[in-house]
Amino acid sequence: MRALSHLKTMLSPELLQAAFSRLHGLGHIVRSPFGRSTRVAAPTVTLDGDCHAGRVYLVGAGSGDVELLTLKAARLLQQADAVVYDRLVGDDVLALIPAGHERYYVGKERGHHSVPQAEIGALLVKLAGQGKSVVRLKGGDPGVFGRMGEELAALAEADVAAEIVPGITAASAAAAGMGIPLTDRAHAQQLRFITAQLCRKDGEPDWATLARQDETLIFYMGLTKVDAICGGLRRAGLPDDWPIMLVANASLPEQASLVGTLADMPETLAATPLPSPCLIVVGSVVRMVETSQAAAPSAQVEASPSR
Repeated sequence: MRALSHLKTMLSPELLQAAFSRLHGLGHIVRSPFGRSTRVAAPTVTLDGDCHAGRVYLVGAGSGDVELLTLKAARLLQQADAVVYDRLVGDDVLALIPAGHERYYVGKERGHHSVPQAEIGALLVKLAGQGKSVVRLKGGDPGVFGRMGEELAALAEADVAAEIVPGITAASAAAAGMGIPLTDRAHAQQLRFITAQLCRKDGEPDWATLARQDETLIFYMGLTKVDAICGGLRRAGLPDDWPIMLVANASLPEQASLVGTLADMPETLAATPLPSPCLIVVGSVVRMVETSQAAAPSAQVEASPSR
């Protein structure tokens, strides 16, 4: 909760106004490694933007760590009349919503949807139609496997104004938490996000197009599909010792991970289960975990016995 208190202090309008009034116009020196320097005007940052009545803001709550929330998202949470939120939104983020503001839980879990998607769209339209400013709060980034397109369509059909506020997606949070990049000139020149929901019967990805050694693959919602993913990529030509990493609860204190190979990861996961939500990273960038000095303090790496 210290992080939450710190963020609330940072977001205090009085404190911000005092700080920026002292800094405004002072400028700062930009120094060049070649000896030249330039004075530039100090930037002005404010948290007093508008939150319009009758508009729906599709906001990314980020990966869970409240300090990774964008300033705009935090401002809108404090201003909106109503917040419609998902299961993976953390309590620290929800604590930014002032008491008395309306909250609607519409979370989904595997095999159980508390509220059907069509009803979520109808709820957003209804709240906006009542003249309320509405935040639709989604875990991660609302545009990455968040069914945002369906909600935008519902709002467009009802002629309701909308605005998208991006958030930090799980792939970025997981890689940062483990201290590695998603792309690297020596490892991966391409990056692909894949929903593991395609691994169900009659819906498999085209493994042949995914089995490349010059890119990083990120599988979302794939904890129960690890065996299918490892098997599909191996059958399509990736070597048995190709690196794979699983990261659960990325960016949170309880973050946990497994690092191994396509051949041994199913057995490793069975021996050391991870909780959901869990992200799957496949690619040679995973090898950088061993030497990285940038892993978060919460990163506990469990390596496969064969490595």
